Amino acid sequence: MNIVFIKHKEILNEFIGNSDNSVFHQSWEWGEFQEKAGQKVFRLGAEDGGKLVAAATLIKKPLFFGKSYFYCPRGPIVNYKLQIPNYKLFFDAIKDLAKQQNAIFLRFEPENNLEFGICLPEADPPLAENLEFARTLDVQPSKTAILNLSVSEEELLKEMHPKTRYNIRLAEKKGVIIREAEAGEFDSFWCLLDDTCKRDGFRLHGEKYYDKMLSLDCSREKNSKENLKIKLYFAVYNSRVIAANIVGFFGDTVTYIHGASSSESRNVMAPFLLQWETIKLAKCQGYRYYDFYGIDEKKWPGVTRFKRGFGGREISYPGTFDMVFENKWYKVYSVFRVLRKFF
Repeated sequence: MNIVFIKHKEILNEFIGNSDNSVFHQSWEWGEFQEKAGQKVFRLGAEDGGKLVAAATLIKKPLFFGKSYFYCPRGPIVNYKLQIPNYKLFFDAIKDLAKQQNAIFLRFEPENNLEFGICLPEADPPLAENLEFARTLDVQPSKTAILNLSVSEEELLKEMHPKTRYNIRLAEKKGVIIREAEAGEFDSFWCLLDDTCKRDGFRLHGEKYYDKMLSLDCSREKNSKENLKIKLYFAVYNSRVIAANIVGFFGDTVTYIHGASSSESRNVMAPFLLQWETIKLAKCQGYRYYDFYGIDEKKWPGVTRFKRGFGGREISYPGTFDMVFENKWYKVYSVFRVLRKFF
């Protein structure tokens, strides 16, 4: 098995897009977005017989005293269909790169409990001199709901909660219109997102973060599913934008990334129709799955209830783990992380 730096978008996106879990976080374009946001990105791959069998988009995150760590969102991605020996070489290559970049650990989010033949802890282990893994707080949601779009629209509606179906029809009767946002309409989305944050207590990235996300240039590959496309859709009522969704199209999956809605005109149930029209669009364009991206009854009870109303299969991921390269510095980092909660 050879370790390589992936330098061509087509090679990476074809591998990620055709994997069992075609997550947009590992796409070439998402790495470009992170670079626009000021991060340094490394794309590491493992080849066997000249073919890519594993890939990791590593985002370098700065820490203190010139130290840093690597974050691999929803990855690494592995082709489990191939019987490839010794994936440890791949992690060793990440460790070597980490040493060059003063990265003291790798934060990653495996798809399975067994990743690269390495068992992961199910509970938070105490820090020790021989620490190799540590369970940490989730970055991406560890549970989601996914719709299978291979069934008919009638079957999708049948699987919904009766109240969800009712709210979709109500929004249609009230005259809510769904459309894709046009250039120059970012401010409308940001106002809705700010309203949603204040009302529901969500944490936000900065305004520029979302602006850069929506400015990803995918115009040259509009018809290719192997290139990430980020779209913004609006629900309009009485000529006013009252709900908005950011949606990612990649591989075989469409992902509902962010949603926002106005505190006004909530009785017309616009978010329900907006979600349904996006699901129908994904199905019409030939995508296999619609990922609601995150559910959690404790953290987001209202949002989780809303998403569950559309049905779908619920999936749990193992969570987020730190693979520690420098134990002493990791202990210092852990202390700083605890202290930060109090200041």
